[in-house]
Amino acid sequence: MLTCGLVVMTAAPANAAGCAFEPQGEGRVAAVIDARTFRLDDGREVRLAGIVPAHPDKTKAALAAVVTGRDVALRGADDAPDRYGRQPAFVFLAGSEAPVQSELLRRGEALVSTEVASKDCATELAAAEAEARQARKGTWADPAAIKNAESPGDILAGIGRFTVVEGRVLSVRQAGATTYLNFGRNWTRDFAVTISRRMIPAFEAAGLVPKSLENRRIRVRGFVEARGGPRIEVLRVGQIEVLGAELAR
Repeated sequence: MLTCGLVVMTAAPANAAGCAFEPQGEGRVAAVIDARTFRLDDGREVRLAGIVPAHPDKTKAALAAVVTGRDVALRGADDAPDRYGRQPAFVFLAGSEAPVQSELLRRGEALVSTEVASKDCATELAAAEAEARQARKGTWADPAAIKNAESPGDILAGIGRFTVVEGRVLSVRQAGATTYLNFGRNWTRDFAVTISRRMIPAFEAAGLVPKSLENRRIRVRGFVEARGGPRIEVLRVGQIEVLGAELAR
């Protein structure tokens, strides 16, 4: 598996802040419901924030092995439940300074999602994922875990799924309110990343003007859509990682 230096979502060691959000309660895990959800002994259901399961069944088993019967502390921006009544949170085992999410990422049983707004937390999670990727653990043992941008058919096979894609940006073009990072010359067939106009200030604030990505190799993550060819829409800057010069070919 290729290694890289990341410009946007860095894989450097996490700083002390990490995912240490405000405390949102404690409890003991009574049962694991699915790959990201468990029930506390008081009946509350908790949803792991910031990650996407790599393989639901395997991730569920890994989560159960880590948290079942354990005392946990919940942290998050707030404790508002989602539409299903689950409390999204970063989950810490008693005495641990790293969230359960990081443990699943280090095992290669999860991917960093697109929903992490905190830069410090995104850094911590990215470092854990990179550790597993470089060691080829879990999902990263499969060479097909990262899709090749030059193989749009393989990407299209994952419509509606959270997918990681790598490739060289052939061109950057704007059409109306959308900027396209094109990985091929045929827009009806080839893979592209879309960035809405409202996202451009965030890219510029991060020191990453989309046009500067032309002829650069990047790794992008998100849900695959079919709009002619396969597309991933970028909703946060952290969905894009600029790969190091050592990957150029």
